Amino acid sequence: MQMPIIGQLLGHLLLLLSFKEEETSRLALDALCLLFQFKYQQRWATLTEENTQLQGDLEAETTSLRTSPSATHIIECFAEYLQPSERSDLVRVFIEATTDSSTFGKEAARSVLDMAKGNPDLWLVDVPKITSCIHKTLGCIKTVPARQSVESLMVPMADKCPQEVVTTLLQVAPGGDSTALALWEVMFSVPQTVRSILRELLSQLWDLKSRLFCTHLEDYCLVRLAMLASRDLGDRTFAATYLDFRFLKEERPAMLSLVLRGIMTLSETVEMARKMKIILPDLMRVLLFGYKAATTKALLVFRTVMAQLERKEASHVAVQMAEFLLPLLDDELSQLRESSISLFRDLMKMAVGNDKREMKNVVRLGLLPLFFRMSDQTQSVAKAAGEALLAAAELLNWKPLKHLVRTQQTWQIGESLLKQDSSRAQEFLIQSLSYLKDAQASLREAAVRFIGLAARHLTNPSQRKLAEICSALQTLAEDSEPSIRSLVAQTVIIILSSPREQPRPRWTLRALCCR
Repeated sequence: MQMPIIGQLLGHLLLLLSFKEEETSRLALDALCLLFQFKYQQRWATLTEENTQLQGDLEAETTSLRTSPSATHIIECFAEYLQPSERSDLVRVFIEATTDSSTFGKEAARSVLDMAKGNPDLWLVDVPKITSCIHKTLGCIKTVPARQSVESLMVPMADKCPQEVVTTLLQVAPGGDSTALALWEVMFSVPQTVRSILRELLSQLWDLKSRLFCTHLEDYCLVRLAMLASRDLGDRTFAATYLDFRFLKEERPAMLSLVLRGIMTLSETVEMARKMKIILPDLMRVLLFGYKAATTKALLVFRTVMAQLERKEASHVAVQMAEFLLPLLDDELSQLRESSISLFRDLMKMAVGNDKREMKNVVRLGLLPLFFRMSDQTQSVAKAAGEALLAAAELLNWKPLKHLVRTQQTWQIGESLLKQDSSRAQEFLIQSLSYLKDAQASLREAAVRFIGLAARHLTNPSQRKLAEICSALQTLAEDSEPSIRSLVAQTVIIILSSPREQPRPRWTLRALCCR
């Protein structure tokens, strides 16, 4: 029996062992015991009927296979009797078994792959073959746990043999290949791994023999990132080198996301994070592209880098970034909302000097979004919004608002905002109309309540303006939530019947008398 077939046969028998049909499992276990005997005898060619010691060991191990027939236990029994090529074939069988079209048990396949990851020197020997198999198979795996088990094999292989991993990926994957980008990103997520991979990329770029495979990487921006990460550059040289490349201007979502993943991991060291202050303006521009994955990573990098700067050098950038964040406070993705709100809160505390006045102006624009997000159905977002609104009250020195936020008197906060900044009642009202269309019922309800409050704070509104407000509210007259339909009807009646705030006279009687 040829050795490569042994690994494949063993893998398929182990997968059959996980079948729910009892007869199939029994036959698979019988075949596994026979295969084990074959490998045992192949290893100990001197085995004879008279060699009682070896015979006894074989019988004991065979009994062990039958009494504990799990895939990982059986593989551990086989391990010392398999050739390196057989082990690699076995791993490839289990990688292919994780695909969506596979009829084999995914859990058994994942447990074996996790075992292989834990002992790469034994199981992940033929790095090019396994890497190629992962690249070929990954696109057919949609379930997250199975995909993670397969992707994670790249990290120990990259740590052990970075040259083979890089060379193989460059050979099998054309420029822009989405599967290869996913594998690069997995490796870029681990500090030690990303550095060794980037060093290898840089090395291969200058290797004329590999130039054919590396030309498309210049377009990837990875080599440019490698040139920054793989050299011991001082702050000034690092800044000048980045300004020559400006690879964060890359507009392709997948490539930008990959580069940002590398930057995220590299910025985990204090020294590198401080150097990266030069990239902050380009990080802000990343938000304008509208790519969710890239935006999430850009926010994380921004937070990490800003945390390493003195307040004086972070102050002006903090004001600029806070303004960029305003649209993201209401993003459709809860993770992005939470990240944006938390960063917005932190940036408020970084402004000093003249920048503090500018920060207050920006924060005023964020008050209403923060108020509404306190009603967010995602609890972590609601909590972050409350913390950010408290920070805003402290920055603006609005003591009543600070008290209401701390005591979680949510519905009185809206009234407090209108009283504290009554000149902006109409602006607040217009700003709140968009929340009537929010996907979350809790925010639609909060918007209806606030609009009712804001309408009463308008100074001498025209009948046309009141009709426009009521018309906007009527869009929820057929809302799926009965409580909102009822609230809308009540609010419309209140708006049309309530007395309005009168404008304050320019001259008081006392002032006139004293002239």
